Order: sequence, then structure tokens, then C-alpha cells
Amino acid sequence: MMTLKGDNIYIRALEPNDLEFIYAIENDESIWSVSNTQTPYSRFLVKQYLENAHQDIYEAKQLRLAICQDEDFPAVGLIDLFDFDPRNNRAGVGIVIHEKSSRGQNIGSEALSLLIEYSFYHLNLHQLYANIDIKNVASIALFIKFGFEYIGTKKDWILTNGSYSDENMYQLINKQF
Repeated sequence: MMTLKGDNIYIRALEPNDLEFIYAIENDESIWSVSNTQTPYSRFLVKQYLENAHQDIYEAKQLRLAICQDEDFPAVGLIDLFDFDPRNNRAGVGIVIHEKSSRGQNIGSEALSLLIEYSFYHLNLHQLYANIDIKNVASIALFIKFGFEYIGTKKDWILTNGSYSDENMYQLINKQF
């Protein structure tokens, strides 16, 4: 699908061979606080998830896509639409570039750009939002770069290692609808 292909990356539907990559992400405790994960996932559960990943966004209320740099290499990250609300034409956005060595290379920017375009022009969404820990300055900068505006702070929202932190909410309105 050309809609989801950029200059240096493309985003695609999940494939069965993404099992180990998703398993690694879901069990990486260093990112649990940003993914609202609290327990490890088994390969069996990830395999079941992948078997049902074919569901339409209108049925599943979410869409998870793999971020890839080259067809011969595995995914480097995931980008999600979650809490999809077709009545109000909105969804949340989440993104993770798993390996630290792949961060800071414009991969996240290009993936977010593709997802915004897909969301607004193919899904006809009116708005996207992102919930970001106030300490995650890289994610805040990424979303602001694409016009997401700060709309509020949820106090003591995220508990990590026995300490609470605030979470900011950012929103992007599709002005064409």
C-alpha cells in the first residue's frame, strides 16, 4: 500500500514473523510505563494476538502497524491507533522505536507523518491525541513537530518504580473536517 510508504521507511500490517519482535517489546520492562503494560506476555498470547490482528479497525477499535526500514530487515518499531472512536472520529496514537540505536534517525517522524495522513485522509478522522509522560521530552518534541497541541496534564497519572509522574495530553485536529 503506497499510502503507508515514506522516503526511508514504510509501515505495514503485522505478520506472523513479527512474533519475536512484539514479544520483545511487550516484555521490555523499560517501556511498560509508556505502554500501560503491567505483566509479561507469553509467546502463546502474542501468537494469539497476531492471529487476530487481521481484524478491521472498526471491529478491533485499534490498529497496530510495524515500522520497517527495509523489506529484508525486521520491524524496528510499532505505531498504533488505539481507543478508535468512529462515532466521534478520533483515536489515540502511540509509537515505539524499540532499539535505542534506531532512535533519533527520523524513523519516528516519518512513521507519525504517514499515520497522520492515513488517519485523516483514509479513515476520515477528525482528531488524534497522544498521552505522554512529562519526562519523555523526545516524544513531546515529536508530536509538537506535527502540530499536536498541549491540552492538559493528568497529575500523578503514571506510577513507575514507586514514584508518580504527570502525563500530558496532546491533540491534533484535522481542520479539513
